Amino acid sequence: MKTRAVRLYGVDDIRLDTFELPEIKDDEILVKVVSDSICMSTWKTVKQGEKHKRVPNDVKEHPIIIGHEFAGDIVKVGKKWQDTFKPGQKFAQQPAIPGQMESPGYSYEWCGGDTEYCIFPNDILEAGCVWTFDGDSYFASSVAEPVSCCIGGYHTNYHTKPGGYQHIMGTKKDGNLIILGGCGPMGLGAISYGLTYENKPKRIVVTEINDERIERAREVISEEEAKEHGVELIYVNTSKMDDQVKGLMELSEGKGYDDVFVYIPNQGVCEIGNQIMAYDGCMNLFAGPTDPKFSANVNLYDCHYSRSKIIGSTGGTIDDMKEAIDKNNAGLINSAVMITHVGGLDSVVETTKDLPNVPGGKKLVYTHINMPMTAIEDFGKLGESDPFFKELDAVCKANKGLWSSEAEKMLLEHFS
Repeated sequence: MKTRAVRLYGVDDIRLDTFELPEIKDDEILVKVVSDSICMSTWKTVKQGEKHKRVPNDVKEHPIIIGHEFAGDIVKVGKKWQDTFKPGQKFAQQPAIPGQMESPGYSYEWCGGDTEYCIFPNDILEAGCVWTFDGDSYFASSVAEPVSCCIGGYHTNYHTKPGGYQHIMGTKKDGNLIILGGCGPMGLGAISYGLTYENKPKRIVVTEINDERIERAREVISEEEAKEHGVELIYVNTSKMDDQVKGLMELSEGKGYDDVFVYIPNQGVCEIGNQIMAYDGCMNLFAGPTDPKFSANVNLYDCHYSRSKIIGSTGGTIDDMKEAIDKNNAGLINSAVMITHVGGLDSVVETTKDLPNVPGGKKLVYTHINMPMTAIEDFGKLGESDPFFKELDAVCKANKGLWSSEAEKMLLEHFS
C-alpha cells in the first residue's frame, strides 16, 4: 500500500514523502490515520534529529514518521490480534510506551501520526497502548494525549495529614488551585478538567500577562460556566499587579494555594509559585524546561515547617488518556478548547518547523486532505469568497468559536 507521510531524516530535515508500506506481519495491525495534532515535542525532536533520545541513530537511512497525537480507523489485523481488533473500528493510542524509549512519532519507520496509513508493531500492541473507542469524532482522541498530560498533573499532586505518612494523591478537594501561565492550550485543558474533577477545587485562579489571551480563554471557558459546576474561576493579568505575591494571596483570601501548577518554565514564575503555597501545598512544575540546569530559589524553611512540596509531572498514563476520551464524549470536559488551527497533511512540514512562531493553541491535522494550516478565527474571512468556509465558520461560531465533531464531519466530507 502506498502512503504519504512526513518523515524525519535528521536535524531540521523533515519531508512529505510518498512510499510503499510493507505487508503487515501476523503480530501487527494496519491503520488509517485520520487526525493528528502537532506537539511542541515534535518541534524539539526536529531540532535535535538523531541526537534526540527517542530517535534512532540511522534515521538518515531509515527515516521515521513524525507525529504522536493521532487517531483513526483500523484497516487490517494480523492473526495474533484478530480477537482484539476488527477492521472498521476507531482506534486511539498512547505514545508513551511503558518500559521503553521507542515511541510512535519518534522511533518507528512505519508508525507515526503525520501519515495517511501506518503500521502498529507488536511491542506497542503488547503494551496495551492501542485500543478502540466509540465516539463521534477523531480530533478528541488526537488531543486526548495532551489532555491526558493535564489529567496526569492533577493525579500526580499529593497532600499529607499530620501524624501519618500516607500520601493522599490528587489535588486537594475544595481547595485553592492556581495555574500560572494558564491561558495557553494546555492551561485551557487543565481548567476544563478541573471543573468536573472528582476532587475539584472551590477556586481556580488562572494567570496570564496578555489581555487578548485572557479574553480568548474567558470566551471558551467563562466564569459563569465554572460557577455552574460549583467552582469560582478567576482570570488575572499579573503584569498589572504592583506586587504579584500579595495580589495572588489576596485572591486566595490570604490562605495561599493548596495546588500550584506552573505552566511556563520561567524562574521568576516558579519563585512566585513557591511563595504562594498554603500549608501542605504542592507545587507542580508542569512546563518542561529546555535548559538542563534550569533552577529557581525556593523556601526550604516552608518545606520543613509548612510541609510544602515541589514536584514535576510530564505525560499521562493509558488510563489518563481513556479518561480524557470518555469524559470528552460524556461532555464533562471539552478537548476542543485546545485547538485553534486546522490544516491538511501538506501543511505539516512548514507548520512543524515554525511551530514556536505560530500563534494560538493546538494545530490539528487531517492527514487525507490538502489544506493550509488555517486559524479557525480566519474561516469567516475565507468565507467571503468560499461558501464552504462561510458555512464552516457559522458552525464554529455557534460553538463559541471552537472546533467540533460537526465541523470535523463537514471538513472530511468536503475534501472527500
